[in-house]
Amino acid sequence: MNPEIKSYNISQSTEDAAICNTLAREIDKSLKEAESKIWHRHPVWFLDGNPIVGYSKLKNEVRLLFWSGQSFDEPGLLPEGSFKAAEARYISKKEINKEDLQRWLEKSKTIQWDYKNIVKRKGVLIRLPG
Repeated sequence: MNPEIKSYNISQSTEDAAICNTLAREIDKSLKEAESKIWHRHPVWFLDGNPIVGYSKLKNEVRLLFWSGQSFDEPGLLPEGSFKAAEARYISKKEINKEDLQRWLEKSKTIQWDYKNIVKRKGVLIRLPG
């Protein structure tokens, strides 16, 4: 696990740290080729410089966010924001369905919108070939 992400997880409450550690292990296992780092104060995984998945501590839960998740066509992910992101939220490690999570992570490898170039393209999202 990336040492910065490990520190982020340790800084959480006991239950939230358990959620974060489970998410980080599953993401690392599925996205071996991804670069992981703390980005905007939260753990995020990137493929070819494009943000794919990350999580953050909210007031009462941990939010798992897939930047292109609305395009996954998955009922367990809810739309988030004005682009193509989708999320799942957890208050307990027991709520994490690893089969769902692995399926979402597999989809994240091939279903990607070009977020890294959105500023260069003046706010236009382009679907990357996958």
